[in-house]
Amino acid sequence: MFENDEMILETKHVTRKFPASNNRTLVACDDINLKLYKGKTLGLVGESGCGKSTFMRFLVALDKPTEGKILYRGKDITKMKGEELRQNRQHIQMVFQDPSGSFNPKMKIRDIICEPLMNFRKIKAGEKDAVARKYLEMVDLPGEFANRYPHNMSGGQRQRVAIARAIALEPEIIVMDEATCALDVSVQKTIIELIVGLQKKKNIAIGFIAHDLGLIQSFAHQIAVMYLGNIVEILPGEDIGECAKHPYTQALIHSIFDVKMDFTKQIECAEGEVPSPLDVPVGCPFQDRCEACMEICSREKPQLIPLTEEHLVACHRY
Repeated sequence: MFENDEMILETKHVTRKFPASNNRTLVACDDINLKLYKGKTLGLVGESGCGKSTFMRFLVALDKPTEGKILYRGKDITKMKGEELRQNRQHIQMVFQDPSGSFNPKMKIRDIICEPLMNFRKIKAGEKDAVARKYLEMVDLPGEFANRYPHNMSGGQRQRVAIARAIALEPEIIVMDEATCALDVSVQKTIIELIVGLQKKKNIAIGFIAHDLGLIQSFAHQIAVMYLGNIVEILPGEDIGECAKHPYTQALIHSIFDVKMDFTKQIECAEGEVPSPLDVPVGCPFQDRCEACMEICSREKPQLIPLTEEHLVACHRY
């Protein structure tokens, strides 16, 4: 699928374990192998608590995996420290779910956007106003918003400011942690259009976390489906409705309301409850909720196998 595209980042066998009470271990991410390509969007989708945000935090060095490597341009960022790590941060930026929580409420928008540039000494203090206006206009906001404070703006406007701050350092990768879930549906559409436009203009690789499969399939080039810390399927974003093979991916698709108002399509949900991450069943993690569960599913954990060059699935049926 991306044979002609430039791979920027690759994760190899990334695993994150947290110690829990009674000598137990919580495995938030289990042997994750994913790739990010220049100018392409990787969507990471799954239910709340499946480990999506934990994984993406590794990419921006907000946490470190217990095992595995994260190779950016061939260098393992999990081994970086000090000034090398600080310099690497300008290449991989993040847009958080709640922009208000990532902004200093006492700082003007001008200072919020220009703070990364000042930290890396890319501009002088006297250039802040002009630079802030340039990036505000780049995200379709008026330049005079540079003099405002975050609380004087709507949620959608604050998220645009967060995107402006993320692109200010001209990064190669932007990680977006459910960057639209707190916004109205109409605002979500405009934010996604903005993200897609900026990606085409700047050739940025994007890692987009979402629990809304209907939203992410509209613009992601590739989608990785995560369940209980495991990647259960990787497939092209545009073909997910026709190509999905894993029972969990199919359950997510069937739970989406048809935006074309096709009322013959029934909304279906996966039966049962998600097991506790502290008590993941032996074998396939989805076995307790799968109608096609076989005897082997309770004994042996399925591995990701390629169905085609761009489609991998972890299911014993294949």
